[in-house]
Amino acid sequence: PASEPLPACPKLARLFRLQFESVQNAWVLLYPEGMVQLNPSGAEILRRCDGQRPLDAIVEELQALYQVEGIRSQVEALLQEGVRRGWID
Repeated sequence: PASEPLPACPKLARLFRLQFESVQNAWVLLYPEGMVQLNPSGAEILRRCDGQRPLDAIVEELQALYQVEGIRSQVEALLQEGVRRGWID
């Protein structure tokens, strides 16, 4: 199936909340039916999905944070999965 276009400035959908859970020592995405535990890079991507930052800015920030280049496709893949699962508007 064709993937949906990514929003220009991705943000978490209204029913989702991102928070750090000290018991699990991990960032989690909470929603009414449950919780998704995120890996560190996934959490860093979603923490920047505030509806204000364009995708290019998110990629640039992450490349600076991790001191790497060429991670756009991985960021887009996670955001695409987030759109598919309803996490991202």
